[in-house]
Amino acid sequence: QVQLVESGGGLVQAGGSLRLSCVASGRTLSSYIVGWFRQAPGKAREFVARIPWTGGSTVYADSVKDRFIISRDNAKNLLYLQMNSLKPEDTAIYYCAARYYTALQFNYWGQGTQVTVSS
Repeated sequence: QVQLVESGGGLVQAGGSLRLSCVASGRTLSSYIVGWFRQAPGKAREFVARIPWTGGSTVYADSVKDRFIISRDNAKNLLYLQMNSLKPEDTAIYYCAARYYTALQFNYWGQGTQVTVSS
């Protein structure tokens, strides 16, 4: 089992920045892909970014490309999402997620952290 706990959400003005963190525990994630998703009110959960736990190619949704940066600190078992140039449409609950590298879907999820961007 993998446990994920997010933190770092909050209220920020448009154009501002926030950094989300996600601490992972339960098992070694060396064979996992980790990522961030978000769900805005009344909308389906959507992919934001992902990265292999051991490093390598990152993938971003077009809506956040060039504004958000996903990274991880293996020694501390931490996953980060640096969010810059935030827009009101970035308002959502942000979830940390993990899947085994051969799995088709992310199957480990955190509880989420709220990000609200005011205009």
